[in-house]
Amino acid sequence: MAVPGAPPLADRVRFGEFPFLPGAEAVAGELAGSLRELLEDPALGRARELGRARILAALDDPSGGAEITELDTAEPEVRFLSFQYARILLGAAAHRAPVRRWAVAEAKRAHARLRLAPEAELAEVARRLGFGFREEGAELVVPVFDYLRLATPIREAEFRLVRQPVGAGEVRLPAERASRILQEGIRRQLSEPLPLGAEAIREIREREGAFLDEVAERAPPPASRLAEGPLVAAAFPPCIRRMRRALDGGENLSHSGRFALAAFLHKVGANTDTIVDSFRGAPDFDEGVTRYQVEHITTRSGGEGYEPPECATLRSHGLCVWDGDPAAPKEEDRRADALCHEPWLRHPLQYYRRRSSGGGRPVERSAPQPREPSSP
Repeated sequence: MAVPGAPPLADRVRFGEFPFLPGAEAVAGELAGSLRELLEDPALGRARELGRARILAALDDPSGGAEITELDTAEPEVRFLSFQYARILLGAAAHRAPVRRWAVAEAKRAHARLRLAPEAELAEVARRLGFGFREEGAELVVPVFDYLRLATPIREAEFRLVRQPVGAGEVRLPAERASRILQEGIRRQLSEPLPLGAEAIREIREREGAFLDEVAERAPPPASRLAEGPLVAAAFPPCIRRMRRALDGGENLSHSGRFALAAFLHKVGANTDTIVDSFRGAPDFDEGVTRYQVEHITTRSGGEGYEPPECATLRSHGLCVWDGDPAAPKEEDRRADALCHEPWLRHPLQYYRRRSSGGGRPVERSAPQPREPSSP
């Protein structure tokens, strides 16, 4: 674990505040000379304890709001090592679901610090993460390409590119908005498990097997299989299949996508539990919040629920798979679906009814949907 070459003092301070930055492993190497030392040295027991607490707090509340009082009062070196230990433990986890939830919580915790940082520090953190931020007075200037990479997963309409001041291929942002999109960059980096060798994983699991079992129980992998019932998953239109695959893969889904998926599943006969389960792979999944919002979508008008968006609306939100889905795992899904190009097909429910019935006349166009509520 030791890394030759101690970082300069300014970097040590920065790594203490932002332990996810590239190069922080050099500080970890100074504080704990080997993985075995970090796992076993009694002097590092406090860091291990806080590392576990960081993981459990994230699993309980991925919004990052769970307080860890001991973390705030611990020495900077202990806080730093606790972050590194948490990441090492999650690198040995059986699947990626807990890693994604922890990444969301840690990114939001980092955002709370970035909001208070001066613009120059915010720009420096962004540059260290590989994004071309630069400060100009009270604003941050961001290349459009970087802005799109960071802001696309954010569901709030105010972050859409059309609402930003753009010029010469750059976006000008107040520090508050820049720190929010940078949060997404941190989440994305931490969502990737730390690469560990087979021997390191074996040592970690031998030492922390009981804790990792608890982590797996609290954050099970998403269930891609739909519950038994009247649903015909093979008849789902390509857009819905892609939304489900994105969630199962731990990707964020936009506000419009979450609403469309929940409303569609309700209309084709899925119960509340099945719809909630479909969102378990989301990196910010919170069962209580998701269940509340799914029930809001599905119980409107005495249980009729909201109408799913029609195809034109899905296209406007970038959710339509009009020309086929190049990321689809099956060849038949990668090809453009001929049914999507039928002139009468204007709604995903029409697709589903046609495919699930095995043929027959096209159904009538669905009624216009009401205003979309908050998404799960």
